[in-house]
Amino acid sequence: MIITVIRTFIVFIILAIVMRLMGKRQIGEMQPFEFIVTLIIADLACIPMTDLSIPLIYGVTAVLTLFLLHQILSLLEQTGNSAKKIISGTPSVVIDKNGVNFNELQKNNMGVEDLIESMRAQGYFSLDDLDYAIFESNGKLSAFESGGQTEKPASLPLLIVNKGKIIAKNLIPLKESSERIESFIKSVGGTLKSTEILTVDGNGRTYYKKRREKFRILNYPMASGVSW
Repeated sequence: MIITVIRTFIVFIILAIVMRLMGKRQIGEMQPFEFIVTLIIADLACIPMTDLSIPLIYGVTAVLTLFLLHQILSLLEQTGNSAKKIISGTPSVVIDKNGVNFNELQKNNMGVEDLIESMRAQGYFSLDDLDYAIFESNGKLSAFESGGQTEKPASLPLLIVNKGKIIAKNLIPLKESSERIESFIKSVGGTLKSTEILTVDGNGRTYYKKRREKFRILNYPMASGVSW
């Protein structure tokens, strides 16, 4: 028992020193390779603490090797943009002046629902709240507020159409049918297939983005008594 306590104490001290030397980034601000190194170090540290048949020096050596690898990759990142792009990737502009950029979302294996969720976490509920939204290489969303919108949505916008497909469950609060949604889209010069995004809030304020076109803010003719 006392040997396990001593081994745990030694590993803890070494890990504390290594993590301190790796920098002060929070978990959510880590580059991908930093997160991987941290996970492996955590796994390696557990083995010599609990398995007395493994020499402590083996675990310490593995941790120090990973620390050395981290330092080498960090130095390579600082040598130029090409190295940084290969090691950590590049930021993706997922919202610009034209609206949501689906190509950038797909490069990051994300959908518009993921984007909306990330925006809500930062206090933005409508897609036109932002002129620009950038997913940094560490996965954090950087937002640049829209200067043109003076009025915040009074209710939560619902995603009605996503990449040419109607989300049936979100029609329930609207008390609408798919046919009515398609009819509305046709009335503004589009088709369901060409519609990348359509959201509607409780007041009928509509964000409409047609493929290869700039988004538009429209007004959906709400049924009598419908609001949320």
